[in-house]
Amino acid sequence: MQEFLEFTLGGVSQGMVYAAIALSLVLIWRGTRVLNYSQGAMAMFTTYVALIVINHTHNYWLGFVVAIASGLVLGAVVERGVIRPTTRRPPLNAVIVTIGLLILIEGLAGIIYGGSFRSFPPGYSVRGFNIGHVALGISPEGLYTTIAVLLAAAGLALVFRYTAVGLRLRATAFNPDVARLLGVRTGRVLTLGWALAGAFGALAGVLVSPTTFLYPNSTDLIFVLGFTAAVIGGLESPLGAVIGGLVLGVLLNYVSGYLGSDLVDPAGLVALVAVLMLRPGGLFSMSTVRRV
Repeated sequence: MQEFLEFTLGGVSQGMVYAAIALSLVLIWRGTRVLNYSQGAMAMFTTYVALIVINHTHNYWLGFVVAIASGLVLGAVVERGVIRPTTRRPPLNAVIVTIGLLILIEGLAGIIYGGSFRSFPPGYSVRGFNIGHVALGISPEGLYTTIAVLLAAAGLALVFRYTAVGLRLRATAFNPDVARLLGVRTGRVLTLGWALAGAFGALAGVLVSPTTFLYPNSTDLIFVLGFTAAVIGGLESPLGAVIGGLVLGVLLNYVSGYLGSDLVDPAGLVALVAVLMLRPGGLFSMSTVRRV
């Protein structure tokens, strides 16, 4: 029973990282129908920026803020300079561009920062909580990760539902041509969507890096698992992205704890294939009727 509790709570905090990546992919997919294969690389690059700030200022929170801000800027720049020229072109163009961007960003990271593994400081202690002699399987850092992603997701939900900006984002995602006729400046809205996606990716990079080493390819697997979480929840659903991340994180932690860490990556692939075969639209699919 103790092991089950440890694996479950540990999986929740890990799943929140997958959820952040999944949310970034959902934000972009809803607005542009583009799957950004460079999302993980963008998260890695902003995490390097945060690490430089932390090393120079010895202030974790300043590095955190700079990472989120750089994610916003990078997302907007990528949409304006790289993705927008592929608009109204064959869909394969955008796929090739984002894959090329992935290679470019990882190559630049290797040139600028080198290929050595670097440790990233946690915001809080990584020593797990205990009740008496019972280990809970989650640390203050894991609790911080869970709360940070949930607050970010809740903030995004409030923006979508109760603000004019959120209404424009939803209208553009539903039908950009109609939104444009109604006076929505869809170009700016799409840029904002990519910027928010960049910020969520940066959040995931900062939160996952204390438990892994930071290097140019460090977020490749995180991106794959974040994509799996998005598929589990449905690429149309922000709520599904969060739930998909939770489900995947707990599932993979069970696999790691009970069967061995070597089976975690294959288990993630099996989960992706199973969802694509049994429910391609995801658990929260909106394929029948797409609502604003």
